[in-house]
Amino acid sequence: MSEGGCSDPSVVEWEKDKIMMMTACDDGRRRVYDIGDKGESWTEALGTLSRVWGNQNEGSEKGVESGFITVTIDNKKVMLVTLPVYARKDKKDNGKGVLHLWLTDNTHIVDIGSVSEKDDDVAASSLLYKGAESKDKKEEKLIALYEKRGNGESPSHDMVSVLLTEQLEKVKEVLATWKKVDERVSKLCTTLLAQKVTSTGTACNTVIPTDGLVGFLSDNFSDNTWRDEYLGVNATVNKNDDGATEVFDAGGVKFRGAWAEWPVGKQGENQLYHFANYNFTLVATVSIDGEPTEGNIPVMGVKRMKGDSEDTVLLGLSYNKEKKWILLCGGGKTKELKSTWEPGKKHQVAIVLQNGSQISAYFDDQPVGGDEQCALETTNSKEISHFYIGGDGDKTRSREGVSVTVTNVLLYNRPLTSEEIGAFNPNKAPTTPQVPENAQGSLSQSSPDGQPPSDLKLLNGNEGVGGGSMSTTVVSTVTTSLGKEQSTIQLSSGTSPDGKKMWMAVLHPMMTKRWKQKLEIRCREMDHPKLLRALPPQQMQTLLPLLARGKLTPQ
Repeated sequence: MSEGGCSDPSVVEWEKDKIMMMTACDDGRRRVYDIGDKGESWTEALGTLSRVWGNQNEGSEKGVESGFITVTIDNKKVMLVTLPVYARKDKKDNGKGVLHLWLTDNTHIVDIGSVSEKDDDVAASSLLYKGAESKDKKEEKLIALYEKRGNGESPSHDMVSVLLTEQLEKVKEVLATWKKVDERVSKLCTTLLAQKVTSTGTACNTVIPTDGLVGFLSDNFSDNTWRDEYLGVNATVNKNDDGATEVFDAGGVKFRGAWAEWPVGKQGENQLYHFANYNFTLVATVSIDGEPTEGNIPVMGVKRMKGDSEDTVLLGLSYNKEKKWILLCGGGKTKELKSTWEPGKKHQVAIVLQNGSQISAYFDDQPVGGDEQCALETTNSKEISHFYIGGDGDKTRSREGVSVTVTNVLLYNRPLTSEEIGAFNPNKAPTTPQVPENAQGSLSQSSPDGQPPSDLKLLNGNEGVGGGSMSTTVVSTVTTSLGKEQSTIQLSSGTSPDGKKMWMAVLHPMMTKRWKQKLEIRCREMDHPKLLRALPPQQMQTLLPLLARGKLTPQ
């Protein structure tokens, strides 16, 4: 038995040279540990799977071994887990364990559903998987083996085998959904300029990070339930008794005297977002209709647990009639940011928790309270109950003419960097690459590795945008050092149909993805929509044009 009274381990190999172990512990939570091939001790995986699942912590059989395997399905490696879910003893099932199958990729977690027979009280379990050796999917099998507890008349335990054909198909459906949602999120056009381009059918070049993205609330809302696009934990929308209503809005929810609760500890026995007690980033796009005349309007935050009941706000972001954004750090401590929000205008807000104690908040890239982080006192009584969105439930009441619309809420299991948070800003001005003063221009068409880019092509001669002309005599390649990475930027000058000067910047296809994101090169329409030239799909992969009035100026 390990520290914390953990026993009954189940062990799998996850990544290359990495082993993971799940254990049942005396505190009623299942802890997950990992170790590398050269590691000397096990490390608890607090940011992902550890303490997500509960276990029966009373009686002689408080710890049971779980089914825990890794499989590759549809070219994706995942983990499958079987664990009993216990009904509360005040119900007629009297604490019976019902075996559930869970799917995880070490980021997302989905309950596939129960797999045991209706009246069985399940103890230990294991899983067996056989992959298809050919395209004939009939050869693919998933089997659950579990120990069935006896009753008073028959105390002996029996072994039961269940073929999980339907559950395996559901696993594949979930994996397909995760892939689609990842693609959808990565293509979110959150900047106003990008939204204009998207409306013309041109791809958006702003990339939203998906690494560590666990939950996504968007436009799947009905019956007071805001459903997670990743099929994990849903949020519940509540309202007060003073006539407040919540109205579905395109891509999100409009709150007036209402709020959403996204549960963490409030889930109970199994807490899929337990990581939020240690590290998280919660990002949302909000717009405020109307102006408050009194008090603070809560927008987003976290409530904590105290025993079995909810306590106060642990951290929260709100705004007031002075147009100040206020960060409540717990214990009554606040930080402020003077902003220029306008009624009906979309803004990006984010709250970040790091190492369970350091809090940061952002409003359109600006840190609330400056660069100094809020220190959060850490005690066992401050486990997170839930995230609140649109209101905190206590101070949320219907205010005449004031509402908050929240769209695209994303939850990460890690602290995002300020640069990553900047990708969400709907009001960020277009940025251009900064060329050092000592950078020398040269006529060159070589790629960073010295090879000419065969598919790189600039507009020239009469190939102007919308009938304008582009000069071929003023073309230069400036190679600059950005940190330790080299990037090649080609500048071409020309005139639009009305004679106005314009520039086109083309990033070299060898430029690293990180700097493409950092520079945020995007297509932009001018006063004349025809200036936006439609490029063939194959060229869009290498040509990332930026049309801007006047000359390109360093940020």
